[in-house]
Amino acid sequence: MNQSSAPAKRIAVVGGGITGLSAAFRLQELAQENNRPVEITLFESQPEAGGWIGTINQDGYLIDTGADMFITNKPAAIELCQRLGLEDQLISTNQQYRGALILKDGIPVPVPLGFELMTPSRILPMLRTPLLSPFGKLRMGLEYFLPRRISETGLDNDDESLAQFVTRRFGKEALMRLIQPLVAGIYTSDPEKLSLRATLPRFLDMERDHRSLIKAIRKQKKQTKSADATGARYGLFAAFKEGMQTLIRTLAERVSSAGTILYDHRVKQVVAADAGYELTFESAGVTQTQHFDAVLLTTAAPRAGQMLASYAPVLSGLLKQIEYASTAIQVSVHRLENIKHPLKAFGLVIPSVEQRKIFAVAFSSRKFPGRAPEGCVQLRTFAGGAMQPELLEHSDEELNAIVDRELADILGVTGEPIYSKLLRHNQSMPQYHLGHLQLVERIEQAAVGLPGLELAGNAYRGVGIPDCIHSAEQAAARLMAELTSHV
Repeated sequence: MNQSSAPAKRIAVVGGGITGLSAAFRLQELAQENNRPVEITLFESQPEAGGWIGTINQDGYLIDTGADMFITNKPAAIELCQRLGLEDQLISTNQQYRGALILKDGIPVPVPLGFELMTPSRILPMLRTPLLSPFGKLRMGLEYFLPRRISETGLDNDDESLAQFVTRRFGKEALMRLIQPLVAGIYTSDPEKLSLRATLPRFLDMERDHRSLIKAIRKQKKQTKSADATGARYGLFAAFKEGMQTLIRTLAERVSSAGTILYDHRVKQVVAADAGYELTFESAGVTQTQHFDAVLLTTAAPRAGQMLASYAPVLSGLLKQIEYASTAIQVSVHRLENIKHPLKAFGLVIPSVEQRKIFAVAFSSRKFPGRAPEGCVQLRTFAGGAMQPELLEHSDEELNAIVDRELADILGVTGEPIYSKLLRHNQSMPQYHLGHLQLVERIEQAAVGLPGLELAGNAYRGVGIPDCIHSAEQAAARLMAELTSHV
């Protein structure tokens, strides 16, 4: 039978966040490339697409409700933007305020020049920084002379927690004062549990290949004095002129034009039936069931586990083992005259040893233009995460008051904000604990035995937007290859 004349395969994509939308769009692209008719239905439990990505455009300021940018040295997001025709909508960070601050004894201090998340590449800025004591600086410098870790299983397979690795290489003070807050700003995690192999494997590889991380980073600096070719036009981070909703809206429009998006439809169960799957879903209090030839699940891992509980109990149990953290973000717009601190940076991260009720503040309108009116600044303040989950138990009013007090004390914020909104992202950030990659391998092995079923999302092999897109596109390619091979 000619592929183009074959009956269209019905594919259900569950979840309308960046992963689900990217997966549905890629399925449409592959169907066209392979001349293979498909009917794609995307199920989204909320009234709009986007998941933890969204944008509020109001009264002269632009507010991203979740992620506000993406990294460019992983190509999936840039390449998707090119295929969607969105490249001219991308903007890079404002070089005038490039840099970050770390709180030390209640005072925001600049991150030393040349310090890259974990490794210093310049000596003088490290010697001059007040973030570390003289002993802390000496201990950090000794990393250059330390031997590689001795491994019984091979350095390629070894894993350590962030805390173990950093303490071993750079000392405890460097962990507590420098590296923990910077990494927490990305993963909102407990450094004693965070798997380095699953999150920042390049640092383990640097030790393996060069013995010293300081030696490795200095060598890399000499070899690559220009930006990575993939992201050279934008720098390391990129955003959209009109906020991250640009990407969500465009993807939703493309998916809807050739498929169907069902909003306010919550999938409850997925079971095998008649060489495919039956999805049971609920909308407006009514429960329905539909048959599909294939299913791609992009929801949080525990939710996917609940859907598969009766059909694939082993896979379901594994998915439910992935833990998540919750975060609250207070977005506020202030007149610059009401903030004592000059805010000459992209943001501030706060070590857990400072015992504050917030762990990061992004100065959004310092990073990107168009985020606040002239003479104003937009702040995005983060609370909760894996280290302080109890804060999410407060009411919105209580949490806003806590954040306001912290901003007043740390940055000298006074007066009422022009705008303020509290955003809760419950169970939104998967925790890549030690053993995460082994758990993901077990999940993938369990899923292999289920034809026409794929998993994708930030729960598995990367939490960033490019990671989600890459995961979605890989899952779509596997699914399309399987459907095409059965023609």
